[in-house]
Formats: sequence, structure tokens, C-alpha cells
Amino acid sequence: MTETVSRPDARPTRRALLALLAGLPFLRPLAASAQMDPGRATAFIQQTGEALVGALNNTGLSAAQRRERVAGILRQAVDMEGTGRFILGRWWRTASPAEQQEYQRLFEQTLILNLAARFGEYQGVRFALGRSQQRTEDDALVTTVVERPSSAPVNLDWRVADVGGQPRIVDLVAEGTSLRLTQRSEYSAVIQRGGNQVSALLAAMRNQLQQLQQRG
Repeated sequence: MTETVSRPDARPTRRALLALLAGLPFLRPLAASAQMDPGRATAFIQQTGEALVGALNNTGLSAAQRRERVAGILRQAVDMEGTGRFILGRWWRTASPAEQQEYQRLFEQTLILNLAARFGEYQGVRFALGRSQQRTEDDALVTTVVERPSSAPVNLDWRVADVGGQPRIVDLVAEGTSLRLTQRSEYSAVIQRGGNQVSALLAAMRNQLQQLQQRG
């Protein structure tokens, strides 16, 4: 159940926030199908946040079970296809159909394992909603505060859009920085270092996925 925190305006340090959210590539989808009402976006984030907190704070689950439950929630909440394609950016057009397919598969698996492993480590999490506002015709921004034991509160702004008739998380904004754009830049740098070949990114993603699976 959601618990109210007393410091909705607290700002975490940049280092603490990035440590929590490293590797978190959310972004706006390629095309939103309808205007997202702020009230609907708020209800969706509240539901998603309560589900995550419930999974994280369930003392009857093992760490592995918590990670699995968190992974299921994230798969339902995030626009995976739009996220992956936008982050790959202009390189999507240069990738072969086989590379596009493998990229999408690796992207989803890596994202889910990364987030589930990170969030699954925490217990005693508290979550509170802040303000919500319309950002564009396609998406709304919902501010939340997340508290963890022995850690500074983390303020996260979630961008929510209508994707295929359903609200989906499409970006996270931390201290004014869009994490979708950060991830897009990192992926592009890997491709450029690899001779402008998408295969270089796929190799790096396979390696990252293997490491995450070994940790699990």
C-alpha cells in the first residue's frame, strides 16, 4: 500500500539518483494514439507504484521471487517496442531486419533484468505521488517521491503516454535530465566506436545480458 512521505520536494544528489537508475532507458514512444489526461496518468503511476512497492516489501518472497514479480510489473508498464526503437535512433534504419529483431529482444531482456535486479534488492520502500501536468498533446508528467531505508529521497518525474489505447511509461526525468536521451547517446557512442556497425552494439548488449544473468 502507498505510504505518504513528508518530503515531497526533497531533491536527491545527482550521484545518488544515477546510482539507483543507471541503465534505465525510458523514452517517449514513436507515436502516441491519443491525448493522455493527467488524471489518467496519475492513476496509472499510482497503480504501478503500489504494485512495485507491494512486491519489494513482501517479506514472504525471496530476492529472486521479488525480482521476478518486479519484472512482470515492468513488462506491463513500459512501452518496450517504442523505447527500443527510439533509443537506437537513426541506426535503426541501417540495421538489417535480423539485427532489428535481435536488438529488440536483447533490449527488453537487458532492461527488465537490470531493473528487476536493482529494485529487487530494496525493502522498506515508500512511494508518494506529487503533482501531475500535461506536457504535450501526447503525454503527461507525474512527479513521485521514492524513499528507501538509509538513503536520500529520490524525486522521479514519469512521462506517461497512450500507447495502443493503454497508458505506458515512456520516459523518466531526473533533475531535469531525460534518461531516454542519455541512453540513446550511450548506444550511439558504442556503435560509432564499432565502426558505425549495429553489430557492435549487439555484441555489447549480449555481454551485458550475460553478466546480468550470472548475477541473478
